[in-house]
Amino acid sequence: MFAYFAVQPVVLLVVLLGIGMAIGHIKIKGVSLGAAAVLFLAIAISAWGKSQGYELSIPKEIAVLGLSLFAFSIGCSSGTSFFATMRTAWKSILVLVAAYIAVSALAVGLGSLLGMSISQIGGTLAGALTNTPMLEAVGEKSGDSVAATVGYSISYLYGVLGMLLFSIFALKSGKNDKDAPSPLVSKTIRVETDSRPRLGDIYERFNEKLAFSRLRRGETGPITRPNMSDTLNKGDLLTIVGEAISVQTIINDLGHSSSHSLQTDRTYLDYRRITLSDVSKAGKTISELNMGDRFGATVSRVRRGDVDMVAYPDLVLQLGDRLRVVSPISNITEVTKYLGDSTRGLTSLNPVALGIGMTLGFLVGQIPIPNPAGGTFSVGYAAGILIVGLIMGRIGRIGPFVTTLPYTTGQVIGEIGLLLFLAQAGVNAGGSIQTAFTGGDWWKILLLGIVITTVFGLLLFITMRFVTKMGGTKLAGFLGGAQTQPAVLGFANDQTNNDPRVSLGYAMAYPVAMITKILCGTFVGIL
Repeated sequence: MFAYFAVQPVVLLVVLLGIGMAIGHIKIKGVSLGAAAVLFLAIAISAWGKSQGYELSIPKEIAVLGLSLFAFSIGCSSGTSFFATMRTAWKSILVLVAAYIAVSALAVGLGSLLGMSISQIGGTLAGALTNTPMLEAVGEKSGDSVAATVGYSISYLYGVLGMLLFSIFALKSGKNDKDAPSPLVSKTIRVETDSRPRLGDIYERFNEKLAFSRLRRGETGPITRPNMSDTLNKGDLLTIVGEAISVQTIINDLGHSSSHSLQTDRTYLDYRRITLSDVSKAGKTISELNMGDRFGATVSRVRRGDVDMVAYPDLVLQLGDRLRVVSPISNITEVTKYLGDSTRGLTSLNPVALGIGMTLGFLVGQIPIPNPAGGTFSVGYAAGILIVGLIMGRIGRIGPFVTTLPYTTGQVIGEIGLLLFLAQAGVNAGGSIQTAFTGGDWWKILLLGIVITTVFGLLLFITMRFVTKMGGTKLAGFLGGAQTQPAVLGFANDQTNNDPRVSLGYAMAYPVAMITKILCGTFVGIL
């Protein structure tokens, strides 16, 4: 078997993907390894083959392609929310940088007490934080890349496992997250107030995070599409779509929830879920579609993947979004044609955006950055592609050019890329670990690595949960980004059914983590 795998790396790759994910789907007390199982299976198979005298390998280019696809898809899906969140996330970023400095100082102090060389200490630190560019910085500055690699190989495995455990703790603590989005509801309200409020004023009061889909004047009037200039009279019926908390507040202010549902009366207005598959509409905001003036229609909500969102005016649409449209019956066919309503919108690859984005990402990742310790460094292709993906995801469209991937396509590409990366990384690490453990200092390296990963995970868990008040679900992704470890992100996504907060947390931490780790590795290496 090993002899065959040694000359057929593609077969080895697909076997690892298939069997690894089969193991990853096994749940024990509700917890499964998910994509991380591919990494651990690859490590085990590679180490076993090494013990039998076979060098198993998967070309490094497979990992480069996989991580590139993964980083770009994460960036595209998180772009809009990332830039909105970063305005208030500076505390989390400062805490993250301080945590890296603290564990680097701890590694040097404890490693020196154990009688380890600075190369071993730096390599162990890089492995405990699972970051290859950091290892390269340590090896270059210390002048002993062999010793650094041994330290990296031995501490790497617990670097992944340890952070997976902290991710589990974060997810368990996140069951009552305050940052969890309130569920969307659609309610018909009977107006009881005599104050004649204006719809536009209510809309602005709730930051345009509402949609008014139907209005009936009195008991017997026709159901019409509300306008922001409309004022509400006592006895009117109004249908509102929004987060449950906001809708309940409006109900309390205006009157009471009505047992009469305007949605069931389809005499004048009808509604339909329509898939956005027309490329010319992707990357535009809801307001830019101008549905009211064109068709007398209202987009009340947008479903992206498994998440429902209020169709607020500035929401940038992606191919494959499913729009719930309320329209006069006579215009439903035109609205459907206008948006496309084809499954093509769910599966379109958009290879132009993918190719240009990844190319720009590679170039950004190679930009030389001055190093305070001397010379320059670069953030690497993965961070560069993630940064470009975030920007393109936020922009959405440049003229006729759509800069994002359809949500469903992005999820599929990201998962494939993650699995390719984990399989190659695991095979590479497995062969190195078996060799590394033959050295006499292995127990010192292992001990130091366990301490570093554990202290780092504890520092982030405690400070993020109790100082910056980060929700546990977002924290699970943040831990993966801080560890620059896709396996942790894949695990958290599997446990939460791809909750968008997980990817947002990962994207927040990853670029800062990459830069800070390289700098810490540089300074440790020159000691």
